[in-house]
Amino acid sequence: MFDTRHAHRVSENIHPESIVVAVDGSDHAERAVHWAAEQASLEDRRLVVVAVGEDARAIADHSASLIRTLHPGLAVEALCRDGDPRRVLIELSSHVRLIVLGSRGRGTVESMLLGSVSAAVSAHAACPVVVCRPLGDQPRARGIVVGADGTPESLPVIEFAYQQASLRGMSLTVLHCFWDAAAAVAEYHRVRGEEFAAPDLEDLRAVLATSVAGFAERYPDVPVALQLKHGLVDETLGPRPSEWDLIVVGRHPTTSLSRLLTGSIATAVLERASTTVAVVPEARASS
Repeated sequence: MFDTRHAHRVSENIHPESIVVAVDGSDHAERAVHWAAEQASLEDRRLVVVAVGEDARAIADHSASLIRTLHPGLAVEALCRDGDPRRVLIELSSHVRLIVLGSRGRGTVESMLLGSVSAAVSAHAACPVVVCRPLGDQPRARGIVVGADGTPESLPVIEFAYQQASLRGMSLTVLHCFWDAAAAVAEYHRVRGEEFAAPDLEDLRAVLATSVAGFAERYPDVPVALQLKHGLVDETLGPRPSEWDLIVVGRHPTTSLSRLLTGSIATAVLERASTTVAVVPEARASS
């Protein structure tokens, strides 16, 4: 975890519950600016454009001017800071509603693991982080998908997905991924066109139904599909190319080995996806 004890007081003068978008003058950042401006407009929230390092003021002011042109009337402010952008954004995450940033695609050694800023911020931020990945050529018409693991701690992740589906007028797929030998054998035979008794998945269906209990009443406008899928989470949620408009995945607090592994799943989904991905911190388990 990044040590923020000596970080700049970057949260000064930032309105609580603002949406933050990180910019660096690149095309990847411009993609994030468009997404963040639309989100701030949908939520009627203040948008803070943050740039760090050399030419930060010019970069932040340029992006803020673009946003004001796209969304007249939206409250926008530009903020520039010195230092490590990872540290700046991670400290900011404790004071804002959402952080949005862009990410380059694959193709060079430098781009592996999304680049250090996207990887670090999505792994350690206290608030949800949206990473706007380079989009593939395939049309997106499937709405939003969220990974559900059936635990009470994952409820903030599912709620974030419902909120986005409601704001954007999209359908929502709540997906639970599972892995076992019987299902793997059944899938093998199914692909070969052979008959095979499928494993009993009723318990998993019950877990999935429990995960969304109560949300239908709170978000009656959201069409929802519950889906079980056999396979690894990152392979199931983030294939390339992706037809989803938004993928939502949870991230456990990094306080144990199992949670570190779960955190790496979120990073793997980000690396595979060719669409926008939201990484949402899960709640801490009650002791």
